[in-house]
Amino acid sequence: MTRYHELDALRSIAMLLGIVLHSSLFLIPIDWVGQDPWAKSLPIEENPYAYLFAAIHGFRMPVFFLLSGFFTAMLWQRRGLRELAVHRLKRIGLPLAIGAFTIVPLSALIWTGDEFQPTWWLFAWLGGFSHLWFLWMLLWLAAAFIGAAKAGLTFTHPVVWWLAIPLSLLLQLLMTEPTFGPDTSAGLIPHPVVLGYYALFFVIGAHLYQRGVAMHRDWTYALAPALVLAFPIGIATLGDEQPLPARVVSGVMQAAYAWLMCFGTMGLFRLFASEERYWVRYVSDSSYWLYLWHLPLVAASQLLVSGWPINVHLKFFLILGAAVAILLGVYQLGVRYTWVGAMLNGPRSRSGAGGRAAATSGPTARPGLSP
Repeated sequence: MTRYHELDALRSIAMLLGIVLHSSLFLIPIDWVGQDPWAKSLPIEENPYAYLFAAIHGFRMPVFFLLSGFFTAMLWQRRGLRELAVHRLKRIGLPLAIGAFTIVPLSALIWTGDEFQPTWWLFAWLGGFSHLWFLWMLLWLAAAFIGAAKAGLTFTHPVVWWLAIPLSLLLQLLMTEPTFGPDTSAGLIPHPVVLGYYALFFVIGAHLYQRGVAMHRDWTYALAPALVLAFPIGIATLGDEQPLPARVVSGVMQAAYAWLMCFGTMGLFRLFASEERYWVRYVSDSSYWLYLWHLPLVAASQLLVSGWPINVHLKFFLILGAAVAILLGVYQLGVRYTWVGAMLNGPRSRSGAGGRAAATSGPTARPGLSP
């Protein structure tokens, strides 16, 4: 059974980039916990972390939803709809349910401080799923996919390509948040524009698998127009104060950036990560755990260090490095070989070739399907 090592690695990097993104937010002049005074010391157009945020946010979730659609279609065709439903409930629904009563209220406690009420531990998720919103949206898309499959629909027709691109542009133009890239929808009822936007990437991912489209290293060339044209033009024309033609140009460039980065990164990982490597597999397995739990730790660290009289760039790397190191240690010692690790990534045993841990079901039976 084929394992797509390059896509598994790309999925994990998309997860880890979320930690980088959230670690940078206290250095950008926005409403964020523990904002450092430095964030307001220079114009936004001169703030390097604003560009870092935009570059990551503009493509990270689109590529993640595209890969989720790809792996969802693969799981359906290999194991059937019933196994698909069980898998999604186990790998996505259960972590979300647990996180709603642990991670979400803990994040709310850090954010609100003395205003936090004890009852929020039970009901904080009613106000939104925080950074776990993507799991909730994936459940909606998985349910829609299962419904479509039961109705006999597939995503193999070439018209999928010709609909997805212009529709994504339209939906990007309908978004209202003053950021480069898609809006966020963390509430119980997903915003239809945001859900529709990510659904298009999900459908293209399913299309790629069902059509048997072979990912090629030459797709890497798509990174050039994304980074050299789409990103700088989209940034330069971004903002509600811009005239309507400029805002339209920005929307076009934002949509183009997302698609070009999706295919460019798939080509890049095809070029460098198509073979199995133990450390890449380890990072891939641990990335889900790291992303689930990073935000409370990152937010608390930002509150702690924002007032320290040290270089702001050192603060950023301290927060990022400490969060990853602590969560990796917890993963290795208390998650990887436990029921939590099995829930997130499938069961693993400590035995394996060369003393390396291996999946109990074999190296190709769990083809990077979570989430």
